[in-house]
Amino acid sequence: MTRSERVRRALELMGELESRTTRDETAEGWGESADGSRDDELRRDVPPHHGD
Repeated sequence: MTRSERVRRALELMGELESRTTRDETAEGWGESADGSRDDELRRDVPPHHGD
């Protein structure tokens, strides 16, 4: 089996290992609901070292 045949077979079995689109290029995380209060938003944005 040639190298190109092995590569083709590996791609068939495993599929794409790397996404063509990064999370930065999608709307993920940008469409947060507007029904929460400003207090909820501020609580979500508290740095972890500040605790609860």
